[in-house]
Amino acid sequence: MSSNTISLPSPGNYAGALHNYMQERKQINLLSWVEIPVIGNPTQWTVHCKINGEIKGTGVALQKAAAKQAAAKQACEGCLSFLLSDTEYATSESSESVQHAMIKYLCCPAITAIYTVIRITRHLVAKIFAESHCWFPTTIMQPSKEKPADLNPSPLALAPFPPPKKHNSLKRTIGVFLGFIAFSFYVWSCLHSSVMEKSIFDMNDFTPSQCAQADVRTPVKNGDLWDSLSSTIGTNAFRSKAVEWIAGAVRVPTESYDDMGPVGEDPRWNAFGPFHDYLLEAFPLVHSSLSLQKINTYGLIFTWRGSDSSIKPLVLMGHQDVVPVNPETVDEWTHPPYSGYFDGTNVWGRGSSDDKSGLIGALASVEMLIKSGFKPTRTLVLSFGFDEEISGPRGAGNLAKILYDTYGKDGVAYIVDEGVGYAEIGGTIFATPGIAEKGYVDVRVEVTSPGGHSSVPPKHTSIGILSSLLVEYEKNPYKTRKVPLYSTLQCAAKYAKDLDKDFRKTIKRAAKSNRYLRKLEAFIAKDRLYASLVGTTQAIDVIEGGVKANALPERAFAVVNHRISVISSVAEVQAHNADLLAELAQKFNLTYKAFGQQISAEGAPNDGSLTLSDAYGTSLEPAPVTPTSLDAIPWNILSGTIKAAYNSHRSLTEKNEIIVGPGMMSGNTGELSLTF
Repeated sequence: MSSNTISLPSPGNYAGALHNYMQERKQINLLSWVEIPVIGNPTQWTVHCKINGEIKGTGVALQKAAAKQAAAKQACEGCLSFLLSDTEYATSESSESVQHAMIKYLCCPAITAIYTVIRITRHLVAKIFAESHCWFPTTIMQPSKEKPADLNPSPLALAPFPPPKKHNSLKRTIGVFLGFIAFSFYVWSCLHSSVMEKSIFDMNDFTPSQCAQADVRTPVKNGDLWDSLSSTIGTNAFRSKAVEWIAGAVRVPTESYDDMGPVGEDPRWNAFGPFHDYLLEAFPLVHSSLSLQKINTYGLIFTWRGSDSSIKPLVLMGHQDVVPVNPETVDEWTHPPYSGYFDGTNVWGRGSSDDKSGLIGALASVEMLIKSGFKPTRTLVLSFGFDEEISGPRGAGNLAKILYDTYGKDGVAYIVDEGVGYAEIGGTIFATPGIAEKGYVDVRVEVTSPGGHSSVPPKHTSIGILSSLLVEYEKNPYKTRKVPLYSTLQCAAKYAKDLDKDFRKTIKRAAKSNRYLRKLEAFIAKDRLYASLVGTTQAIDVIEGGVKANALPERAFAVVNHRISVISSVAEVQAHNADLLAELAQKFNLTYKAFGQQISAEGAPNDGSLTLSDAYGTSLEPAPVTPTSLDAIPWNILSGTIKAAYNSHRSLTEKNEIIVGPGMMSGNTGELSLTF
């Protein structure tokens, strides 16, 4: 018995497709085929598919010349089955993606065979529905009788067919036409199922191990204290105290404005003095037991020293300021914005959610722990800025420098800041801590043009030109991009018990199917909140121009707010803005400068100018994405603690009473430059 190792030619059938697919990924060292004649029957041959020298697939050919292709297919399928079942290969790509790639290698060369296929339409129409999804029908791949076939014949090297029989010409024409349509659809389906298209989601961000739930984490060393405090928090007396803490904080207005000047010069900052007085009165033990640093007058850093200085500290963050209330809208509020009104369920007022509740929650927890005699092992830092709503240049920016100087790069174990709360999804309660945070930039779009009297107006005033530019913005929203939102949806598909069955199926299958991916994208596009999480957003929020009804406006400007996708950057958004308005700048004959770069030719005659700039100098790059696997210790501890707190307050015991999954805020916390 002899054997012969045959090298594989270019793709064109099963063997070539499998070979190219594996060689492209460099996952195997050798893919070879061996023909072995059967002893006692020289007309029967066995075809082996070997991977790294080991036989993984076998096919039997009764007649070498006539059926080797069928045997090659059978052996190829054996190799493919091994690759899809063996963990060394299956972990890197799903079975469906492997098959899609195989289909690509098989279908693309087939386009060159259209001429040949039209000649054999009568055979193809019958076979195309009988064979599997996208394998070439083996009966039309038989080698010529005149010449021994190569193991992998090209589609163009098909054998001649028997002499044609007499057919009705009309029927034959219809058959050829229908066959060509069928084949065209066949090739189209191959090409459209071969490779996942670029999507709004990053499928590599999610694996089955993600959304695995951490165990409920309750203290071991301080178990008795945990039980005692849990009982206290559940009483009506504590509930009343907690309401008063938050309501009292809401009653002290602490508004921050985009145009505020330096601390000490702008009197509007003085509003934070009374708020500090309130905190001192409400939390006396915190102020007497923790060290307090005031940064740039109103930034607060409380430090509770732990007994083990070798352990990296935990930083809890929040902000004191709130978004201003337009005085003209006060009458439209259900309850006055700074009343702190409690209706028996909710506290009403500016800051009751964003973010005085978080700030008060941290201080109240420490106050109770001190009162109970607790001594921390790990150092705890409370960091409270005062200008988060305007991106934090004077508050968080300075706090970050102090913390960095104190603890150094990578010197903090955890940073926990404000975020979203609990939500019910499909009959299941979810907590979705933010694992990523968008970037931020405000783009000032300013147009200048010659002034004059409105009785002799130009074709376009600066306000008119600015209006055209703003319309261009809204005509061209940002395209969707890949984000961690897919992981959040996968958690919902896995754990939301009452989630719509079709929606659950769509989420799960979107990882592998273009069809379902497009369905999921369509759903996301219809939901404003989900759509805002997916990519960079833009909103025209400020506009100003003109000073008098009969005077031509010499200057008009608008501010376009951008929340930047976690996979984009400030520079990319600036470039997008510059490109977007270039054509209109030329149309209106404006000299054009964008973010310090001269776009148009300098010195050329013009009718005005267009300038793009960072409106307030507060641009912020997107934050890094936090790992969420169970072996990521910060995520494991946080999610386990969330489960424990949720269960304790409701007297629950099961692990999955609440599901903790990755999330992301539609905005950002504004804690500028806070990196370690």
